[in-house]
Amino acid sequence: MIRIMRRHPALCLGAMLCGLALVLGAIGPVVIGGDPSAQDLYHVLQPPSWTHPCGTDAFGRDIFLRLIYGLRLTMYEVVVSTACAAGIGIPLGLFSAMAPSWLDRAIMGLSDMAFAFPGLVLALLIVSLLGPGLFHALLAIAAFSIPIYTRLARNLTHALRHATYIEALQVLGASRARILFRHMLRNIAAPVLVQITLGAGTVVLSAASLSFLGLGAQPPMPEWGTMMSDGRNVLGAAFWPCLFPGLAIALAVIGLNCLGDGLREALDARSEQS
Repeated sequence: MIRIMRRHPALCLGAMLCGLALVLGAIGPVVIGGDPSAQDLYHVLQPPSWTHPCGTDAFGRDIFLRLIYGLRLTMYEVVVSTACAAGIGIPLGLFSAMAPSWLDRAIMGLSDMAFAFPGLVLALLIVSLLGPGLFHALLAIAAFSIPIYTRLARNLTHALRHATYIEALQVLGASRARILFRHMLRNIAAPVLVQITLGAGTVVLSAASLSFLGLGAQPPMPEWGTMMSDGRNVLGAAFWPCLFPGLAIALAVIGLNCLGDGLREALDARSEQS
C-alpha cells in the first residue's frame, strides 16, 4: 500500500476523497438524520459551533446537514449526466469509426460544431429552452459532453481499424457489432474510463454553476450551487453559508480530477511495462 502511495500519490488522494464522499453520501443522512429543509428562525446565521459544525444559513437551517444531503444530490448529478453522455457518445464514436467515410465526416462535423460553443454557454441555452430544473440541467450538461466521448471513442477505434486481430476477425466473418462491442470497446476502455472520471468533475462544477444561476436545482433542495446562491445574499453579515458549500465543490472536483489523473498515470505505466 505504501509503495502504491509513493508511485501514484494523485490516485491515492483521489481514491480517498471519492471513497469518503461515497461513504458520507451513503450513510451520512441515515446516521445524522434530520430534515435539511427544516427552518429555525430563532437561530439564524449562527456561526460554526459544536451544535452546528458549519453554522446555519439565513433560514436557520443546519449547513452541515444540508451539505451531507447535497452530497447525495451531487452523486446523482454525476451518475445521470455521465451515464447519458457516455451512453450516447461512446456507441456513436464506435459507429463513426467503422462507418463509410462520408458518414464519419458528417458525424465528426457535427461534433466539431458542438465544440464551437463553450460548454456552459451551450448548457445555458438548452436550459433556457427547456426551463429551469435539475433534470433539465443534467440533460444540458450531458448534451455538451456527448461530443467529447464521441470524438475520443472514434479516434481510439479508428486507430484499431487496421490492427491485425481486427482484420483477422473480419476475414473470419465476425459481425461488425461483435467486433465493435466485444473487441474494440474492450481495448479502448482504459482511456474512456479516465475521461469519465475527469468528466465527472466537470459535471459537478457545471451543475453547481447552473444551480447558482437559478437554472438547475431549485430551492429548498440542498444543492451546493443553490446553497452558495442563497449565501451570497447575506455575505456581508456571514461568510460561512458561502464558504462551506464552495469548499465542498472544490474538494469534490479535486478528488475526481486527482482520481482521473492517477488512473491515467497508472494505466500508462502499466502499458509501458507490458
